[in-house]
Amino acid sequence: MPSMLVIATTAVPDHLRGALSRWTSEVVPGIFVGSTSARVRDQLWQAVTETVGNGAAVLVHPAPTEQGYAIRTAGTRRRVPADFDGLTLIRMTAAPKAKGMQSPS
Repeated sequence: MPSMLVIATTAVPDHLRGALSRWTSEVVPGIFVGSTSARVRDQLWQAVTETVGNGAAVLVHPAPTEQGYAIRTAGTRRRVPADFDGLTLIRMTAAPKAKGMQSPS
């Protein structure tokens, strides 16, 4: 039975966006929404994780949890899903430090 999914992408290769748009609609740049079977959803996510490169992606789909959905991530993100007594919460990681300006010698 098909169920809704949302995939949000940031800085991913164009060919990945094209592959996702075959099964979903890109409602705004980088946000893909569709209704697929679990098998197609898992195959799409496998393609995302293999080709995300330096970008990032998040998949949200229905699941038999208290919240009613599951979150998967790929790539480098500051927001990381964390299980807390059966609830998925979002943990923020530290921002990368900017390189300080060097004074001329």
